[in-house]
Parts: sequence; structure tokens; C-alpha cells
Amino acid sequence: LGRPETDGVRCNAMGVLGDALGSNGRSEEGLPVYEALLALIRRNWSHNEKLVLSAQTNLASCLNNLGRYDEALVLKRETYAKMVAWKGVSHEDSILCGSNIAASLIELGLWEEAKALTRDQLPVARQSLGP
Repeated sequence: LGRPETDGVRCNAMGVLGDALGSNGRSEEGLPVYEALLALIRRNWSHNEKLVLSAQTNLASCLNNLGRYDEALVLKRETYAKMVAWKGVSHEDSILCGSNIAASLIELGLWEEAKALTRDQLPVARQSLGP
């Protein structure tokens, strides 16, 4: 890209490229972009939880689109743990991350684990977000 690794424009351009590829059914081509972006963010902005978690979520979504559910689930679990540590279990972003894990568990046929997670999350979601 010709810009320094720590340049924010470069980082944003990589995200836009990954998103554009994924939106156009080219997730296989978007995967190395998302992987490089996550590595770049971890290397240069590891202190910025929002950036790290966003990049992890995008990579997990790409993996999911490619049918690589096991790998996506690992990233989603990591993202959820970090989100809970950062914002708390009752924050809507944490609840959404938990729901993403449940969806992956269903994709993998892990029904009991998905049900258990959903049962744990429902009271928290009701209390935080309302009925």
C-alpha cells in the first residue's frame, strides 16, 4: 500500500478492502486481508480494545462465511471473553458476542452447549435490554 504500517489510513483501507471482498462473495480473497489487518492491529494498537475486537469479529465472520466454523468459534470465544472483561457481561456488545457464539455452536451441531449458553444469556439480556 506504500504507507507506513502505523498509518491509520492504511489500516482503514485494509478494513474496507476486506469488507468489499466479503460483500461481493469473495471471502476467500478477503481472508488474508482480515488476517493481516488483525496482525497489524495487534502489533501496533494492542491497547485499543475496540480496534482489536472489531478486527477479530470481522475475521471470525469471514471464517464463518467460508464454513470454517471451528476456527470462527475460537475467535468468537476470545472476543466474548475480552468484551466481558472490557464492558461487562450485561453490556449489549457482550450480549451480542454471546449470541454469535451460540449461532456458531448451532452451526457445529453443539445443541446442548448452545442451549446452555442461551439460557445463561437470556436473563442478562432481559435485565439489560428489557423484554
